[in-house]
Amino acid sequence: MDHALERKIHIVQGEQHVDDDPAVVLTTILGSCIAACMWDNVAGVGGMNHFLLPGDESALRQAQPAGDAMRFGVHAMELLVNGLLRRGAVRGRLQAKLFGGARMIKGLTDIGELNASFAERFLRAEGISVVGGSLRGEQGRRIQFWPVSGRARQVLLQKETESILRAERARPAAAMPAELGALELF
Repeated sequence: MDHALERKIHIVQGEQHVDDDPAVVLTTILGSCIAACMWDNVAGVGGMNHFLLPGDESALRQAQPAGDAMRFGVHAMELLVNGLLRRGAVRGRLQAKLFGGARMIKGLTDIGELNASFAERFLRAEGISVVGGSLRGEQGRRIQFWPVSGRARQVLLQKETESILRAERARPAAAMPAELGALELF
């Protein structure tokens, strides 16, 4: 596909997106967060999420406001799987690539490890094959994912950069026309 025709959709913490357009490329920047990229080759549909903490059912019930729940992996993973199924994917054909889970700050709880372990356990329990990706380590990552084909590309970023930590915590800006405030990260 001609790169000029690609339509990039950036996924920030707490978001997920499912698409069946071959021109769409999903992108994100990760440190200790996780992005699960899942797709069904036969249905030609895929998606990506981006979550901060593994979480559990009780944590989800306590999350206030409701939008904060997407920070939790359980909710994020269920939303992504259900979004794929609604768009025609079949659970038994789903494949996944997992990215992120870096240890960004030494000496503190290794949130990246908790996130990576959670994502692997979740997919194993759901019977979804993990066929690739890049978890753990000490570097942030810039990810591109083509949801129809399952192709993914990773660029490792400088170790322990403050910009990665800020990018993970960034909240989406108010909607504005596409020509205003456009930022190309790749």
